[in-house]
Amino acid sequence: MLDLPLWALASKLAGKELTSVEVTQACLSRIAATDPKVGAFLRVDPEGALSAARAADASASRGPLHGVPVALKDNLLTAGVETTAGSQILAGFVPPTDATVTARLKAAGAVIVGKTNLDEFAMGSSTESSAFQKTKNPYALERTPGGSSGGSAAAVAARQVFGALGSDTGGSIRQPAALCNVVGLKPTWGRVSRSGVVAYASSLDQVGPLARSVRDAALLLQVIAGRDAHDATSADVAVPDFAATLEDGVKGLRIGLPREYFVEGMDPEVAAAIRDAAKTLEAAGATVREVSLPHTKHALAAYYVIAPAEASSNLARYDGVRFGHRAKDVKQLKDLYERSRAEGFGPEVKRRIMLGTFALSAGYHDAYYVKAQQVRTLIRRDFDQAFADVDVVLSAASPTCAWLLGEKLDDPLAMYLMDVLTLPTNLAGLPGLSVPTAKSSGGLPIGAQLIGKPFDEATLLRAARALERERTLDAWSPAL
Repeated sequence: MLDLPLWALASKLAGKELTSVEVTQACLSRIAATDPKVGAFLRVDPEGALSAARAADASASRGPLHGVPVALKDNLLTAGVETTAGSQILAGFVPPTDATVTARLKAAGAVIVGKTNLDEFAMGSSTESSAFQKTKNPYALERTPGGSSGGSAAAVAARQVFGALGSDTGGSIRQPAALCNVVGLKPTWGRVSRSGVVAYASSLDQVGPLARSVRDAALLLQVIAGRDAHDATSADVAVPDFAATLEDGVKGLRIGLPREYFVEGMDPEVAAAIRDAAKTLEAAGATVREVSLPHTKHALAAYYVIAPAEASSNLARYDGVRFGHRAKDVKQLKDLYERSRAEGFGPEVKRRIMLGTFALSAGYHDAYYVKAQQVRTLIRRDFDQAFADVDVVLSAASPTCAWLLGEKLDDPLAMYLMDVLTLPTNLAGLPGLSVPTAKSSGGLPIGAQLIGKPFDEATLLRAARALERERTLDAWSPAL
């Protein structure tokens, strides 16, 4: 039963061919057997999960995810269950309320099995900056699952759960999805509520699903999308039936292949896989043409001013007084702040706080932060111009396949470059999706990224489904 896609499991549960208790127990057994190798979960909640499963089996009313076991990235609040964002500064924090996305999953009948590992405060590309453990790629245990939602991607890939939620600030859903052979969708900024999400960079963060199939991702998005009164930035835009057009194919769809996304240093196998994906979509009836996104070359620099600046502001609240770890035996307030933050934050978070604080400081604000926001506007205009001629942009989600754990830890810039193909989408606030498209000669997954117009996730899902139909990668699972 663990090999079933989420949508098929939901159907069997609705038809009472399976019970939620037996499925949940199977997931818990799978986690117990495989997670010592993978390290996808920071905490598993067997009692809570089985209690929810029993309630689902006894309930007469049925939601779209009724009885389906899922997992949540550990920066999404869960009432009564510890939420740490992968940081020592939040160790022991038990939220009194659920994030909106958590509440919507529960309302849809989902069974939350546990919380998955992430780079600390979602700052990273390899799930190695977590304060608690390193997650491994289920397809190659010596390699990274990507980040920062590496735990969620690995849990889905390892058949530990049927779906998971992650967050994406610069590629943190799509990049691990690509490296772990699963589907990952970052919705349009504002499509999904951020209420109850531990903030990294508020103008970039967005919650989305990681799943085994495009249909699964559509089903999860359907549940969590929509206006939320608790989040002033959530958009009051109608949520379509994402599954309704999934099988419509790509005939007549215009696909853009951006020349700037075939970057220097890109793995030739990845580049070849994306060109092959373009040919596959063309054979299915789409029109493929080259497009230009000229300001892409400035996206990485702009992102690493804007995101750290917002992080510096958001993380100021963790001071040992209002939130987070509090240093012991401190006599002066200044020492309390300094020691609490020094003890609670890890190296990568400290690096980004310092970068952001510098960019916002007097004398540098206009030169760095304002300039980066101007570049962000130019990047959005590039996409606007491209979407006048095409419906979807196709590229790689990661310039390389999964790299060895520890390989880039001592070179932050090399690590930052792993998000070079995904972060422009966040700067522009657009939806992006990674779908498995190939297997490298070394046996590693390669994902294709599809980028769409604002609030046009339905077209992205439709194009991804057309690509998925031509591949047999869903049958390829890790040997754990």
